[in-house]
Amino acid sequence: MSSSAPQHPRLAGGHRLWSVDEHLADVLSAVRPLEPIELQLLDAQGCVLVEDVTVPVALPPFDNSSMDGYAVRTADVQGASEEFPAVLTVVGDVAAGSGELPTVGPGEAARIMTGAPLPPGAEAVVPVEWTDGGTGGGAAAGMTPASAAPEHAGGEVRVHRAAEARAHVRARGSDVQAGDLALAAGTVLGPPQIALLAAIGRGTVRVRPRPRVVVLSTGSELVQPGEALTSGTIYDSNSFALAAAARDAGAIAYRVGAVADDADTLRATIEDQLIRADLLVTTGGVSVGAYDVVKEALSSVGDFAEGADGGAARGADGGRMDFRKLAMQPGKPQGFGTIGPDHTPLLALPGNPVSSYVSFELFVRPVIRTLMGLPESEVRRPSVRAVLSADKALGSPAGRRQFLRGTYDAESGTVSPVGGSGSHLIAALAHADSLMVVPEEVTSVEPGTELEVILLG
Repeated sequence: MSSSAPQHPRLAGGHRLWSVDEHLADVLSAVRPLEPIELQLLDAQGCVLVEDVTVPVALPPFDNSSMDGYAVRTADVQGASEEFPAVLTVVGDVAAGSGELPTVGPGEAARIMTGAPLPPGAEAVVPVEWTDGGTGGGAAAGMTPASAAPEHAGGEVRVHRAAEARAHVRARGSDVQAGDLALAAGTVLGPPQIALLAAIGRGTVRVRPRPRVVVLSTGSELVQPGEALTSGTIYDSNSFALAAAARDAGAIAYRVGAVADDADTLRATIEDQLIRADLLVTTGGVSVGAYDVVKEALSSVGDFAEGADGGAARGADGGRMDFRKLAMQPGKPQGFGTIGPDHTPLLALPGNPVSSYVSFELFVRPVIRTLMGLPESEVRRPSVRAVLSADKALGSPAGRRQFLRGTYDAESGTVSPVGGSGSHLIAALAHADSLMVVPEEVTSVEPGTELEVILLG
């Protein structure tokens, strides 16, 4: 791995380049987790629990059967066999949800269904396959439905096998006991957690809500997929990629159709979207071109003063937008600030597809996860160390932290490059499952070199 001396490059006019770590720290320092709210269970899916939940009642709340069969006393089926079955009088049915239960006495049995409470006197359950099902024939494969033949709740049943005490019985509290910790604060509520909350009787739960993220693409050249392209136009892929990435991070995403290169239109669109946004993400229009509309639009929000770091716009409401250059590739131009009366955070990402996606993974995803209230260990994507598997050395610009698309092989501990370093190569990005990180001081990475790899899946 070839290196050059560490650099702290500065741009024309004395404006410095920010490091990736400096920019991320600056962004996260301005973001706080969303305030907790009480939500219905299904509305809380994907949210982070803010309080410990204890179990009010034991699960299961009573001894119950794990099989369809017959509730019996063990003494009555001791020594039972195919040749010499135990013949028991059936005293009734016990279905799931049964209230009044029959008592099982000596020489008696009760038909019982899975999940039904164990009736008084019974000590075990014999599966219906161990009996004749009350038909007087050989081994049964199932029970006659109660609705079809209710008289079979009585009569006799022949049991062909013995059963030990508590056989096929789920004990009261065998899942959780009253007073146990069901879920700890900080738990992300997925389907199993929602199921547990419902099982212990919780209809609502206190959580931090999923952040509402509004994604806007800018550019008069952008056409929505499904429409016809005309000369000089391209399809808007960024807003779809970033909205999908926001959902993947745990947010509720709203995608706004591409906004033309007009500062007034963009400014009005952003202001309209504030009502439903905990976070705004724009893509495009943050560089130095004459039509970089995001910088133009946001510099007009309130009072604007050009800052020493390359462009700081402070609004009259106290909001602030900073536009800066980062020592990274791709994704050098970035913008960040807060806007509107609620100081809603806004991240302005570059417009090249790979640049915008890499920027999202490095900066926007951590913001979403922070808003959700997740612990620091779950804010960023996981990373591993892997050995570069490539036909030739990979070049990297001095003074820039480069993020290259790759495919990671966990079994061999290697990572291979996918496509080139161009920030427009969407096809290569679609086949990558990781980002290879080349440090700022490294200009060439030889095959066999160990690299940090950020896992995207």
